[in-house]
Amino acid sequence: MKSPVGERFSEFFDKWICQLDGYLQQLVRVSREGLSENEQQTLVSKLTAHYKEYYTVKWAAAHEDVLVFYCPVWLSKLENAYSWLTGWKPSMIFGVVESMRRKSVAELTEEQVRKIEQLRVKIKLEEEKVEREMERQQVAMADRKVVELVRTASRIRNEELVVVVGNHQVEGLVEVALKGVLAGLERVMKAADCVRLKALKGVLDVLNPTQSLDFLAGTCMLQIQIRKWGQNRDNQKGTNPMKLGELHNNVIF
Repeated sequence: MKSPVGERFSEFFDKWICQLDGYLQQLVRVSREGLSENEQQTLVSKLTAHYKEYYTVKWAAAHEDVLVFYCPVWLSKLENAYSWLTGWKPSMIFGVVESMRRKSVAELTEEQVRKIEQLRVKIKLEEEKVEREMERQQVAMADRKVVELVRTASRIRNEELVVVVGNHQVEGLVEVALKGVLAGLERVMKAADCVRLKALKGVLDVLNPTQSLDFLAGTCMLQIQIRKWGQNRDNQKGTNPMKLGELHNNVIF
């Protein structure tokens, strides 16, 4: 069952994906027609603004109900399986860059390769930092205070004579505890999103406008194609989907 926040974000996400597909078509046309460097940069800026809009709306919605982003009903099962802390894993984009190189879509200079590798190492460390924070949040669910609260709530519920005042007190303590848990999950989500944005911006800062368009086309196509495969699988069970290991090689370029 969708929450009000989940319903609103589902509607937004459907529109956002349609717009992303529209940008992808523009990127494909650009690769055929060719644009000036200024026109290329304008298109890159439009697409990055589109991604920023997604995170702006996401963060506002998460402040109301962060849990909907940890079990998003607007995604297919396949998309959820590849989700990392409410979104795509930042390191994934380096696979897109590598695909560009292997398919000779973009020739990177030695300096660019060096900077991309430095960024990859940095992003990996930041991913691990966020994962440790998520682990800390999960472990905190079983700390001494929470366990004692669970025992108290269970004892009151199981007693034949329930003291109403005591029950209300426990409910108040539970509310406070859950508020802290949700705040922690929101911090983790935002931290993960920041790493995603850093990775995206970091790669674009290294690439020239033409390479940036090729890179963005690859990332857009990957996201859209996984969504289509996931939706097809959810709607047509029993089919034989393409092996996921072929994603980068057979789809992006």
